[in-house]
Amino acid sequence: MLKRRVDDQIWLISQPDHAAVSGYLAAHWGNREFSAAGGYADCPDPELVRSEVVLAIAEHDNGWWEWEADPERDPNDGLPLDLLQLTQDEGFARWRLGVPRFAKEHPYVALLISFHAYWLHAYRVEANPDASFAHPLFGDPDSWPPARGDELEQARRFVAEQKVLQGEFVARLRKDPVWALAAAPQNLNPHVRLLQVADALSLSLCFGGAAERTLAGVPRKSWEDRVTLELNPAGSRIVCRPYPFDQDPLPVMLRARVLQEPFERPTEFQAWWQSLERREIRFEFCSR
Repeated sequence: MLKRRVDDQIWLISQPDHAAVSGYLAAHWGNREFSAAGGYADCPDPELVRSEVVLAIAEHDNGWWEWEADPERDPNDGLPLDLLQLTQDEGFARWRLGVPRFAKEHPYVALLISFHAYWLHAYRVEANPDASFAHPLFGDPDSWPPARGDELEQARRFVAEQKVLQGEFVARLRKDPVWALAAAPQNLNPHVRLLQVADALSLSLCFGGAAERTLAGVPRKSWEDRVTLELNPAGSRIVCRPYPFDQDPLPVMLRARVLQEPFERPTEFQAWWQSLERREIRFEFCSR
């Protein structure tokens, strides 16, 4: 759950609803200047690969399905806890559900989700991690607080688990000529980064969309061709340069439960929670 105060409102956005916006953006990614997923390097079936990448991005937070159905509540306001209020161990539990969810039928989807989870934690526990995969929304990983004590051991164990899973997924994929190429670095790296970028763009909207941002290391035509996106908001319109989408402007609808402050603390939570209308908050990406 993403819980954000925007002016005098509280926006409550489920992780799956946030991820769905990421998938929508990925499905519209690509134009004359930017390659769509599946188009970064030689691949026998780029549309099939693109479809799997979009599925991975749309479902990258699927591990939260169960939690969101019956969320843990904040004792202070009776609302669901925000993602940042949860323990690291709870987050790992969600990834351990979500990474293998699609593995049987969609190993490439599972591989991309695993790399997304991996790079959110590798910078805290590994020596000299590749700076190309620092999350584009969270700043320089050198400034992140290091994990210590039990958290450090938990993070090391989780990162090691993901490495093992990634090896298993890649071994399966290499048995098929289409997926062997998709799992090669010239395709896999930009797809991992595209997931991170789509995640960051969606999160920027969940945070209200009002802040100017720069997203570095965005693949344009290939892994060697990366640029920085500049986001400049003007109300609900967000000017993005260079512009990566296939429509200009591109309308985006973010689903959220919206509460007006002050609000009455819920007593019987589930009936109250399910009765809340999910509003569609409209944004628009444009090139100028």
